[in-house]
Amino acid sequence: MGEAVFAVQHGNWRDDYRRQVAELHAPEQHTYVAIADVEDSIAGYVAWSVDPARKKGEVTILAVSAPYRRHHVGTALCEHAFQQMRALGAEVVEIGTGGDQFHAPARALYEALGCTPHPLAVYFRQL
Repeated sequence: MGEAVFAVQHGNWRDDYRRQVAELHAPEQHTYVAIADVEDSIAGYVAWSVDPARKKGEVTILAVSAPYRRHHVGTALCEHAFQQMRALGAEVVEIGTGGDQFHAPARALYEALGCTPHPLAVYFRQL
């Protein structure tokens, strides 16, 4: 995507995540978080929201710590979130990731979970 676009989109990703994580769990706003604990270590977490009026859920973020990747932690977190969304009335779920090579494992996971990709094009241009 180029350095200029990356800097604008993701240059402060650590700070962005710090802000985002602090606001993920707010049940009064229909947003929730679950943590995967493996041998007293945080293996990962998933955050989701539900729009009851639209009967739609959305996975906001899925993160799995590097040592726990490829050990079905992401699958377990997603299945947990899906179950909770169903209990809150959601009939469909949206989950997204990047189209680059780095995010290929996430795309493979979502497809293995029965999710169908919906093509979307996002364009950037340095001004």
